[in-house]
Amino acid sequence: MADKFKVTIDRDECIICGVCWSSCPEFFESGSEDELSQVVEEYQVDDAVDEGMAPADLEECVTEAADGCPVEIIHIQEA
Repeated sequence: MADKFKVTIDRDECIICGVCWSSCPEFFESGSEDELSQVVEEYQVDDAVDEGMAPADLEECVTEAADGCPVEIIHIQEA
């Protein structure tokens, strides 16, 4: 098991359904300006709202959020 996982969100394809931030609010949130899904500030990479590094202890909820996304815009890779 990896210590961290890289997570990217194709925000242009987000339909603002809320599945990701409902499933894993520790990692995902609604953007304050556009309501699109984004990574919470704590886990963002270089202040990019569409890319983050998830710690191993959030793997399950991040994966659940990605699997539940109806438009499949959340991508997870081992770091």
